Amino acid sequence: MMLSAVMEDYLKAIYQLQLNEPGRVSTSAIAEAVDVEPPTVTSMVGKLEKRGLVDREKYAGVELTEDGERVALEVIRHHRLLELFLTEELDYSWSDVHDEADRLEHHISEEFERRVAETLDDPEVDPHGDPIPGADLEPPEYGTATALTEHDEGDVVVVEAVSDRDPEVLDYLETHGVRPGVELVLVEIAPFGMVTVRGGGDETVSLPEHVARDVRVEPIES
Repeated sequence: MMLSAVMEDYLKAIYQLQLNEPGRVSTSAIAEAVDVEPPTVTSMVGKLEKRGLVDREKYAGVELTEDGERVALEVIRHHRLLELFLTEELDYSWSDVHDEADRLEHHISEEFERRVAETLDDPEVDPHGDPIPGADLEPPEYGTATALTEHDEGDVVVVEAVSDRDPEVLDYLETHGVRPGVELVLVEIAPFGMVTVRGGGDETVSLPEHVARDVRVEPIES
């Protein structure tokens, strides 16, 4: 089934929206995710429905069919493998790989995908900590990590993943050592929306609430 890059982007966006809120997703949510106007989404959803990739119910929203989910998972696999390949093999910063992978994810062959995965020893997560779907395109496990903002002062946590949406935020986090695998102590949660954490050394870093919300962590039992 030959699909355009735009179609694949829609399927990927719907999949990720369904991860956050299982079930049908609204046209307005899809429009925000792909940065277009709702009428454009309505038109594209109609095309995807004709191809059997989404199921649309009037006034209830859209959800992926089994075929649509497999396409979305394949694109996500390409994207996350490419992100890791760019950082590990081509020395890209983790703040630069998202846009580059977005451009490449629709155009690599299955043989190229296989060789990249083999070169990286079949990795399970990308540079930002997100799980990479396997070659069987089964949905990956996302674990039980929760937002840093859901924890309390004094909690000790380990970073599982961070959002890759904002390169400036990623640069800031990297400068201060906040990345997957790092242990953090929540020092202070200010009433005006700043979350202060301490890493492995004595240095502390204050994160705006919207940034802390995109840092997913697991608690470490004391």
